[in-house]
Parts: sequence; structure tokens; C-alpha cells
Amino acid sequence: MNEPSETGETSDSDDTGLVGKILVVDDERNIRRTLRMVLEGEGATVVEAETGEAALVELAAARPPVEVVVSDVMMPGISGLELLERLRDPEHGVPSVPVIMISGHATVEDAVKATRLGAFDFFEKPLARDRVIVSVRNALRQHRSDQRIRALRSRIGGSIIGDSEPMRTLLAQVAKVGRTKARVLITGESGSGKELVARAVHEASDRRDDPFVKVNCAAIPRELIESELFGHERGAFTGATAQKPGLFEVADRGTIFLDEIGDMALGAQAKVLRVLQNGEIMRVGGHKLSVVDVRVLAATHKNLLELVQRGEFREDLYFRLNVVPLVVPPLRERPEDIPLLARRFIDEACNDNGMSQKRLADAALAALQRHLWPGNVRELRNVIERMVILSDGDLELPDVPPEVRGPDDEADAGESFLDSVSWSSAGSKAGLASLTELAEGGMTLPEGLSLKEFREAVERVFIRRRLQELGWNVSRTAESLGVERTHLHKKMRLLGIQRGGA
Repeated sequence: MNEPSETGETSDSDDTGLVGKILVVDDERNIRRTLRMVLEGEGATVVEAETGEAALVELAAARPPVEVVVSDVMMPGISGLELLERLRDPEHGVPSVPVIMISGHATVEDAVKATRLGAFDFFEKPLARDRVIVSVRNALRQHRSDQRIRALRSRIGGSIIGDSEPMRTLLAQVAKVGRTKARVLITGESGSGKELVARAVHEASDRRDDPFVKVNCAAIPRELIESELFGHERGAFTGATAQKPGLFEVADRGTIFLDEIGDMALGAQAKVLRVLQNGEIMRVGGHKLSVVDVRVLAATHKNLLELVQRGEFREDLYFRLNVVPLVVPPLRERPEDIPLLARRFIDEACNDNGMSQKRLADAALAALQRHLWPGNVRELRNVIERMVILSDGDLELPDVPPEVRGPDDEADAGESFLDSVSWSSAGSKAGLASLTELAEGGMTLPEGLSLKEFREAVERVFIRRRLQELGWNVSRTAESLGVERTHLHKKMRLLGIQRGGA
């Protein structure tokens, strides 16, 4: 078994076990002893604390660091909930670790508060052995995934922005595949950030100190692509007045990124396939094979399988490239990342143009989050730069281009209409009756709305209000709405609903 490193990381081979340091916090000695026996029996290293105060000391001093905390709720001094709150405070200086709460006198309020404070899990005594093991194992996996993402973010310098679930999933995959030698095929819409993902894979690898060479296959004329990739000898063709190394040679010991691989000519594809098979290249006009050590990453916004079926892309090359597929989510599937992206682009546009910093108004942000962004992050960056340059002060709703906010801001009109409806009895049908009476009684409905836009406005207002009533507890809100938690998360992303947003 592998022991945790000084940073607390262990290899992926340990993901199914409990190898790691676990802190058990409980004022009952028997509970601590029971948990120690269970966890150490599965390979964990267990340290104990009798109080919340002692737990904070242990967390700050532990080397290697603690990876999971299992804490009682009710303890003298600092309670388990207070301990959890301190551990979730970014200014407290204690390493962020998953916290599993246990209690012998749990109430619904305790469970709700623990969930709201970010507890990884919550269960009651007496402790079920199997549940403890499963919960701690999952917490360890989550912690190590978070560590890999933080380390990756540190290396790539914040070039990939976003903390939504789709982006966290993608970054966790990048961190894993980066440490391997596997070839990667990155797919996603234009403007979604495929090149940034490729650079992140390179930075996560042990080749990070060697070259990263980007090749835009769509930008190089087909008659020159082989010369660019593999080089040429003097006199190989008209204009070849000197010997020239190819980009595969330039990338030796590093990484080559073949962007828009779907646009590569079939002849060049055959030579790329040879490189993937045995690392051999031959310059155009040459007669000698050379061997290079290059990791190949490729990207495309096209459907390569369709190109294979049409005979425009080699099937054997497709399967060679597609060892690990990474899919970059479009911006419309992660609207909760738009505030972070917008703030970064505003700062960059202000700095680049010598302007004082500008604020983005809530109404303008809401309009940005409603837009579907067919051009993805690239389109958002361009829109933000335009807004910064043309606005006279802070960025308000009128500064959002009409094609982004929509004609007459119909969605706002629909929500304003819904705000006039009296939803006096939460959980009942009184609000629906109120809406029906107002509409049938001759109240003017907002003009210019499609059925889809009005339906989304209704859902947005209704879900947001229910979340507000339940303290933004997504699990309880999903239960009250009669939907799965994952479905509610997806709906919130699609409708641009986030805590503190419009």
C-alpha cells in the first residue's frame, strides 16, 4: 500500500481503499475507539481528538495532513457544527477537508444546518460499519480529486475559469490523464476552450518543462501540412532552399497539440498514424527515418465518426487518438461560471485599455446568464470587451448588446409579471389560482414572449422563490418540488439560477 505524501496525496491505486489519515472527533471514548478499529481495519491511519479545540490543533499540526474528519455534533466547548463552520471559513487557515458528521441526538435542524455548512455526510449513532466505510472512502476520493484540481489550477495559473460541476469534472479528468502517457482527443464547440484544456493536460504531465507545440490543422494549406509537421530536406520542392525540422521534431520530449485534426489531409493522417505507432518520422524529400518522443493531443469541433463514415478521416487514426476522450462543456451548460468569467474579462479589458475598474450590475449579469452563447467563452470575452469600451461607467443592462439581452428584454418582462402574482401559500396551489384569476380577469400579459420564454420565466421565478424559502438547500427544495436533486441542479444551470444572483 502507498502511504500519503507530505501533501496528503496518494496514488489512484488507493482510490478503492481507506489509505489516508482520518481525524475522529468525539467526546465519547468508546465511539472514538470503535471508529478507530473500523477504519484502521481498512488500512486508514486514525488520529483522535476529544474536543473541537483539540481537533483544530491536530488539523493545523498533522503531517501528513488529515484528509477526512469524522466529528460528533454535540460536544463541550466548540461543537461539531461550530467546528464544521470554522473548517469551511477560508480565512481560518485550517486545511479544507471533507467533514462527516455523526450524532446520537440528531434533529432535522441539525442535519439541515450541517448540510448547509457543507458537511460531506451526516448519520446517526449507533454507527453502521458498512456505511462508515463507504462514506469515508467517498470522502477520501472527493478530497484527492479536489487536491488534484487545486494543484492543476496552480500550475495553469487560472487560465481555465469555472467552478461549476461540469468544469470540476473536466478538471478532475485533466488532472488524472495528465499524469499518464495516454493520447487524448478533446472535443467541444468552437470557442469553448479546447486549447486551454490541452495546455492544462501538458502542465499536469511530467513533460511540462519541455515544449508544448500547437498546430492549427485548419490554418495550414493542405499541400504544406506534411512539411510543417515532419519537416523537409533542401530541394524537396520548389522553394525548399534549406533543410527545415518539422513540428514533431520541435516537440520532441514534449507535447504536440493537433488542433482541428478533422481538417487534416488524408496523406498527412497516414504519416501521423506512423508516428503514433512507432514514433518514426521522415522529412519530405528525405530517405532516413528519425524517432521522436512526443505526446500527441488532438482536438476538433467536428464529429470524427461521421468523417470516418464518409471516408474523410482514417478510422485507425481515430481510434489511436481517442484513447481518452475529454469533452469541453459549452458555456450554456455552465451559466454559474459566467460571473467569474465576466469579472476576469472586465478586469482584463479595463487593464488593456487603461480604464479604471468597472462593476457589472446584477441585471446585466442576469442577461448574460440567460444568453445561450453559441460562440461560447470566446463570444463572452468579446461581448464584455465591447461593453467595457462603449460604456460610460459601470456596466448596466442597457450596455448589454441587444442580440445578447434579447428584444425589449422579454424574459425580464415575464418575470416582472410573475412578481406581481401573490404566492401567499407556499407549497399550495394558491399562487397558481392567483395567476389564473389575474390572467382570466383581463390583466395584460407581457407582449412579445414565446411560450418557451414564458415557461422558463415561470420556472425561474418559482424555483428561485422555493430555494429562498428553504435557505437555498437544494436537496430539500428538490424534495418539495418532487424532482431528483440532480435534475434540479441541471434545471438551475439551464435557467441561470444561482444564490445571490438575479
